[in-house]
Amino acid sequence: MGKCVLLVAASMLMPGVAFAQDVAAGETTFKLCQPCHAIGEDARNKIGPVLNGLDGRKAGTIEGYSYSEVNKDSGIVWSEASFKDYIKDPRAKIPGTKMIFPGVKDEHKAADLWAYLAQFKDDGSKK
Repeated sequence: MGKCVLLVAASMLMPGVAFAQDVAAGETTFKLCQPCHAIGEDARNKIGPVLNGLDGRKAGTIEGYSYSEVNKDSGIVWSEASFKDYIKDPRAKIPGTKMIFPGVKDEHKAADLWAYLAQFKDDGSKK
């Protein structure tokens, strides 16, 4: 049993290892985003756009939100991989973006945040 625990612990330290996603932890991490973004059935654009229906959506396409040209022209289609790459450092990923946010550097927190966001459909209801 000791070898099994050691193997699991070692695998957690290896780069590229997938983490189990925790929606509740992602909701907690989303509190960092709430000053600028909203999600859910009553969500409205704020300083940043609504994040409903993020999975599979092209960046810069929420109706009624004034995106920067660089965001609209980024070519990003949101997926777990593109989101996690972006959220590490938004301004490095899209230089000139209006999003002033230092990013979520912790991969586990980014995965949890994606799990939380990805559960919302376009209308703000949960999948």
